Amino acid sequence: MSNPSADSVYRERLFEHQLIWELMRYAWRHDNAGLEVSQPAIDRSGHDLVLEARGVTRHVQLKTSWADGKARGQNVHLGLVGKPSGCVVWMRVDETDMTCQSFLFFGGAPREPLPSLEACRVAKHTRKNGSGTKGERPNLRTVPRTRFRFVADVAELYATLFGSTYNPNDASANISTAVLSGIEPAATL
Repeated sequence: MSNPSADSVYRERLFEHQLIWELMRYAWRHDNAGLEVSQPAIDRSGHDLVLEARGVTRHVQLKTSWADGKARGQNVHLGLVGKPSGCVVWMRVDETDMTCQSFLFFGGAPREPLPSLEACRVAKHTRKNGSGTKGERPNLRTVPRTRFRFVADVAELYATLFGSTYNPNDASANISTAVLSGIEPAATL
């Protein structure tokens, strides 16, 4: 694509559907198809998806970046703080074939609230206003990448979200289209 920013909504929906597919596929194979997925009609509270499995409801704000991208953090909506088990799932996607390579996760354990955002700075608009300054976005906080936890594959993400048992040796649970070898550990992110 010649201008990736022109179709950002298309790309955002593509990755959202990819995540839903991977999670539902995993639930089908390993959790009696026990995953329910809802999508809000409006994005007022910051979440893109509501996922429910194993008695746990997760309000998920979805973020994406290229796997080799240099993003140092993500803007997180304050509305997630008041949602049951609010969290952020950051998909790291291969720019060439657009497959998910790994995830970063910001949130608490199942049934636990989102960690505090008090220490995070208020996010700024990406563009300058008429007076040449970037205005603040009071409902968003910038969470540094160092506060996100590395998640290697869909099986580990499912366990992180819903508390199911994660077996890193279960090859059938890996992201279906990704080769996960050579991914850097969380300490080097």
